[in-house]
Amino acid sequence: MTLFRLDASILPATSASRALADLVEAQWTAAHPDSTVTRRDLAADPIPATAWQNAVIGGLAEEADRSDAQREALALATALADELVDADALLFAVPLYNFGVSQHFKTWFDLAYTDARINPEGTALQGKPATLVTVLGGNYDPGTPKEGWDHSTGWLRRVLEDVWGLDLRVVQRPFTLVGVNPALDPFTELAAGLKANAEADAQRSGRELAELRGGTAAA
Repeated sequence: MTLFRLDASILPATSASRALADLVEAQWTAAHPDSTVTRRDLAADPIPATAWQNAVIGGLAEEADRSDAQREALALATALADELVDADALLFAVPLYNFGVSQHFKTWFDLAYTDARINPEGTALQGKPATLVTVLGGNYDPGTPKEGWDHSTGWLRRVLEDVWGLDLRVVQRPFTLVGVNPALDPFTELAAGLKANAEADAQRSGRELAELRGGTAAA
């Protein structure tokens, strides 16, 4: 059994998304102690910004006409897709940055998406169980002053759930900047409750991933 885990936080030492993903992974590992966890850390090993362009152009060219950069980009795209296709379950930890999708994740997605197995015609990921962990510095729920400013979560759900066809669970924790930004101090109690809820959701999601792949998760 293999769990693929992707982390996109640029601050691994203090990452709220990584902490929640750790809870998901722990449930998976408890149920599948002999399984492998394949990791893709986009902060430690970011995808080159030029790779997508090179893969797209290289894919349109004959093999003999491709540049070395295009061949390298296409090989990397294949490797990224292999990690997804070969895994039994998927775990994505992706924070909201500047009201939008992490550039590290978007660059990774664009390159992986050039592989024919997982592009619009491909079905290799259809129905595969997955969890998306996402964290928000503020709170963008309906009725809040910045309602609608989260331009990441909806896009992530669209590409993972609708484009790739994953059997997706979403774990979200708002207000991670409470305790960091003094302007958010009035929301300390609310943020603590949201954190506890997200941690419970993460553990439940991890158990579900494990059970869907034939494991008996920890209680």
